[in-house]
Amino acid sequence: MAAEFSSCVDSGLQLSKRIYYGKELRPPPATTPPPVEEQTMTKSSPAVDEYLPTAPMVYAVVPEPAIVDNPDVPSYQPYVHGRCVPPALVPLHMHGITMEIDTFLDTAFVTIAGTWRVHCIMSSRRCECRIALPMGEKGSLLGVEVEVNGRLYRAQLIERNDIESAEKLAKAQDGSFLRCQIYTFKIPKVEGGSFVSVKASWSQKLVYEVDQFCLQIPFSFPAYVNPVGKNVSKREKISLNVNPCTAAQIICRNASHPLKEMKRQGGKLCFSYEAEVVAWSNANFSFSYSLSSSDLFGGVLLQSPSLLDVDERQLFCFYLYPGDKQTRKVFRKEVVFVIDTSGSMRGDPIENVKNALLASLSNLNPQDTFNIIAFSGEVRLFSPSMELATDESILKATEWVHTNLVANGVTNILLPMEQALKLLAESDSIPFIFLITDGSVEDEREICSIVKGYVTNGDSVCPRICTFGIGLYCNHYFLQMLAQIGKGYYDAAFDSASIGSKMQRLFSNASSVILADITLSSLERLDSLELYPSNIPDLSSGSPLIVSGRCDGNFPDTIKISGTLADASNFTIDLKVQKAKDLPLNKVLARRQIDMLTSQVWLTQSKEMEEKVVKMSKETGVPSEYNLMVLVQHDKGKKTTASVPTQEVNNKSKQQKVAEVNTEKMLVLGSLGMGFGDLAATAANKASLIEEPKAEATDVLVKAAGKCCSRVIDRICCMCFIQTCSYVNNQSAILLTQICTALACFECINCCYELCA
Repeated sequence: MAAEFSSCVDSGLQLSKRIYYGKELRPPPATTPPPVEEQTMTKSSPAVDEYLPTAPMVYAVVPEPAIVDNPDVPSYQPYVHGRCVPPALVPLHMHGITMEIDTFLDTAFVTIAGTWRVHCIMSSRRCECRIALPMGEKGSLLGVEVEVNGRLYRAQLIERNDIESAEKLAKAQDGSFLRCQIYTFKIPKVEGGSFVSVKASWSQKLVYEVDQFCLQIPFSFPAYVNPVGKNVSKREKISLNVNPCTAAQIICRNASHPLKEMKRQGGKLCFSYEAEVVAWSNANFSFSYSLSSSDLFGGVLLQSPSLLDVDERQLFCFYLYPGDKQTRKVFRKEVVFVIDTSGSMRGDPIENVKNALLASLSNLNPQDTFNIIAFSGEVRLFSPSMELATDESILKATEWVHTNLVANGVTNILLPMEQALKLLAESDSIPFIFLITDGSVEDEREICSIVKGYVTNGDSVCPRICTFGIGLYCNHYFLQMLAQIGKGYYDAAFDSASIGSKMQRLFSNASSVILADITLSSLERLDSLELYPSNIPDLSSGSPLIVSGRCDGNFPDTIKISGTLADASNFTIDLKVQKAKDLPLNKVLARRQIDMLTSQVWLTQSKEMEEKVVKMSKETGVPSEYNLMVLVQHDKGKKTTASVPTQEVNNKSKQQKVAEVNTEKMLVLGSLGMGFGDLAATAANKASLIEEPKAEATDVLVKAAGKCCSRVIDRICCMCFIQTCSYVNNQSAILLTQICTALACFECINCCYELCA
């Protein structure tokens, strides 16, 4: 995984020292990793992340060190026997990069296009190239196009049922996630000295912090990707278009790169940056802005369906922004933390959850109340009733957390959820349940049914249920559905390092409610109405509220939003409807709608709704759980089915699609979804996060073999020498053993002499 990847890049950088560029040219420096003793101090050592990609990168996959050389000027190289296991990864030199960013509401669409040269492989040899695409917050890969050696690979979404061998293809993937937001895949048979052109696009979220929208994109290139040469052009270009979809004034706060404002029109901003640089960007791209308004404000966007829309109803969304009024009163909180302490949480996950839990408790006000439930096979309560968040009770809770939050046992979610609902049964404020788990259970649909019945009962205030999933084995769609039912929020962490920050952000955003029990009016005369989510969450001072939907009928010019403020007064605002003509509203809302519909498919097991998700995924290009993404190869200039527009392919018969897909050369990137959990792994208490394996003796030996070309001493003890010994006949082996024994005896005699002297 991540540690192995970094190790392979380290080996590749060592191999790249073989390349000779000329007397006056020197290769760019490589970052020196920390000493071994520093690398092994902690599991989250910086050495693990030392060579992980922090920008789009391309690597040459080198299984045989002997093929590494300058393709333009071959030099004398001592032949290296053996292989690199796993193959070394040599970062390729980059010769150009452009990035285009378009933001709408809270979503950004990023397109990067770059060119890399295979500078490290002999011109007569071929290798695989591994492409790495790190994405920003909640990134979702939308498309990839790779051109190399006259071949063009283009991404395409296909339904799992479109091809008979879908299951086999899904298991033999050519792509995978290195980390949650770093996707890598391979391109085969790339000749030394050739250029690799990559164009990729993805969507990601803008983070809302302290009344600002913040965008951050991995764009920090290491020094060793700078090409070697005196007259090599290095041009980088960035264009940014900001469209908050509101008439409020945009105030730019911060930018990492020297952006130049090109146009400001109707609440839209356009920026550009282009330069011939000495070295590529060594900082991630970041941009933040705020919307000038001291009070709540919002709007409604309406769009007619396109001719190829799978849903023939009108598409709309309404948004509410909390404004920059920091003195607005928030609701008093009654919070129950429901923490999974099963055996799979041991190690870093449970420790990070503890730290985030204690930080959240410290942010409660003295008039707030709280409780903690730890669950595995049994349920342990901090207190039989809700406790005021005084300094004394928080101190007791801290001691209880350190004593009782110990990872052990199995996962049982139903019982602690029922306990939490009972604790909040007599609430006179807004009650919250925060469920944190890393596993899936068999009775998840039953849990949803029980919670739904409790929420719709109406005898007490509806508890807001916020869910947080850890790792790959929990059912994230169950957690999303539970949050939808409970008018709450959902988030997830797929690596140990991000658990604490994301948990605290979820708690902070969800618990700072300024407008509750939100309802829509003026829509009663519509023929049909469907909302995503169906239960409208509260508006928090820490995040905007965006609700989308489909409808039939005459949509009004304004809609009325009503709710309750923290001082128990009623609040009403009229939102003007705006026709979204030049806005790709279907793509902006596609990710959240596909996720919510997939949660409903999981809950209801509706095949009709599943087919709707598949069609929506193909139409918008946003991957779903029911699609596979493939790279279809074809030669440039030849007309193949890969060049046929997706809409036309969708209109063909299923039999024809099966024939076409099977005849094409494909690279399978696989399903880019999160999956529906793993009951077997949860029952076995397997760690749900990607753990970094400790280095074994054989791994160290193989790594040394990969570096045997850099130092003479390595040639004596490398894998090449070990493999050579396997071909020695018995007589030679006996002679070699006798010589070694004699040398050992001489050394023993010398040692005795030194001691006696």
